Amino acid sequence: MALILNLETATTNCSVSLAKDGKLISIKEHNETGYSHSENLHVFISECLKNASLLPNDLDAVAVSKGPGSYTGLRIGVSAAKGLCFALDIPLIAISTLRCMVEQLNVGEGFIIPMLDARRLEVYSAVFDKERKEIRNTRAEIITPDSFEDYVKEGPVYLAGSGATKCIDILKHPNFVFEENVIPSSKDLAVLSYESFINKEFENNAYFEPDYLKKFVSNLSK
Repeated sequence: MALILNLETATTNCSVSLAKDGKLISIKEHNETGYSHSENLHVFISECLKNASLLPNDLDAVAVSKGPGSYTGLRIGVSAAKGLCFALDIPLIAISTLRCMVEQLNVGEGFIIPMLDARRLEVYSAVFDKERKEIRNTRAEIITPDSFEDYVKEGPVYLAGSGATKCIDILKHPNFVFEENVIPSSKDLAVLSYESFINKEFENNAYFEPDYLKKFVSNLSK
């Protein structure tokens, strides 16, 4: 049996879940634009454990969404995950945020492109086939009318997540399907983190860092 705590803080959704052998048993999450992760994350962890009548020592691993996404959000989630793993002497698992988003879509043909808003006309994106296999790696890219043209010529292309909203007025091919309501959630980590646990795909707790993709830029004037 594997009891895994899953943390998702890459976007505005502060999300914590517990899963046993890949099956969700408890979840607590709150999505708001104000980014309340620093205030809510540890509270949600405690509530998830309490709701399942479990203690931190019962955990077999901690999984965290590793990005891309918000610089601050990722740091908060990864710091919490690493701290728990170190204190409890259990493995750290990291899963791509974009890969987790793909779990929310079931398609019979075409491609799935999860994407997160990266400000201006830029998005973080990756490309997956209908079997949820990654066929193009994650990158930060500027959306133009020609974006993803090689995929959209072959069939439906499902653009999923906050980045899809900024594409609506730019990508006009009828094969584009916009799934704007896909939000990263810890519930989608459950199956993926269990697979990683079984395969012993663990991170080095001392050296692991999130996939920021871009350097942090402060909004504060000097």
